[in-house]
Amino acid sequence: MKVAAVMSVAALTLAACGGSGSGSGSSGSSSSSSSSTKAALKVGMAYDVGGRGDQSFNDAAAAGLDKAKTDLGVTTKEAAAVANENEAAREERLQQLVDAGYTHVVAVGFAYAKSVGKAAKDNPNVHFAIVDDASPDSAGPNVDQITFAENEGSFLVGAAAALKSKTGHIGFVGGVNVPLIKKFEAGYIAGAKAVNPAIKIDSQYLTQPPDFTGFGDPAKGKTAAEGMYQKGADVVYHAAGGSGGGVFTAAKAAGKLAIGVDSDQALTAPADVRSVILTSMIKKVDVAVYDFIKSASDGKDLTGNHVYDLKAGGVDFATTGGMIDDIKSKLDDFKAKIIAGTIKVPVTP
Repeated sequence: MKVAAVMSVAALTLAACGGSGSGSGSSGSSSSSSSSTKAALKVGMAYDVGGRGDQSFNDAAAAGLDKAKTDLGVTTKEAAAVANENEAAREERLQQLVDAGYTHVVAVGFAYAKSVGKAAKDNPNVHFAIVDDASPDSAGPNVDQITFAENEGSFLVGAAAALKSKTGHIGFVGGVNVPLIKKFEAGYIAGAKAVNPAIKIDSQYLTQPPDFTGFGDPAKGKTAAEGMYQKGADVVYHAAGGSGGGVFTAAKAAGKLAIGVDSDQALTAPADVRSVILTSMIKKVDVAVYDFIKSASDGKDLTGNHVYDLKAGGVDFATTGGMIDDIKSKLDDFKAKIIAGTIKVPVTP
């Protein structure tokens, strides 16, 4: 059973977004078998395609790691993914971190599911966390599966897009056509149609699996968004990792608006495009990563599936730039209804 995860009291809160909130429990279990101490804890992080510096998903994970390093004094090591790498490469990356003495390893992204499952089985004394996967492939007694209600946060930015659109035409750019990114699209469409049932919504995915370069190809993101703006869309939401930079560039050139993802991209994107970012769907990967490390440093390793939803403060919308100040009350009303269960947000388009 998946329920809202308990958010760390010391959780990192991204700017322009309310407090991290607190959940009502956890679907996972916690083990107190770890003998690690703050001084001894060694944490390895294996990034997804795009790595640190993508101004989005990976950078959110990096922020949690950086906070743990500063606050808890843990030793860290980072490893980068390569586009279109095979399963063996991911397995080797995780094992290299283990062989280097890292007792806690965070894998960023669902692509690591099978690799985490194998590494966890091969190294029962090492504790793993995987972001964005709760499948049987990665499950294990020494694995913390971290997932988010991306559909709920995307509903809110979809409503924002519809409220701000002057043409009644908006767009969605997904990095890779996989079930996870479909959750973003589903929420976005539902939120937009809750405001304007007749709104036109264009959707495009940059690549199809097993090609995951769609998360790190700004040129493809730019081309996709340009096409949407040329056809009349005036707001485009991306869930495409590093490719989102191209969406922002296209919005700037077209004099239109874009919506960021994962991080508050009006703060993280290059300064010359921040003015076109209407809002961002914040996915607090930083909080989840920090929770995993903080719990381990306290001697309680997290296991099972922990879901960071809207009620737990795991997803939200950003207000940086002030462009949605006039509609914030409407978005807050939708938010309250989702938390109360009055609005059920779909997970597929």
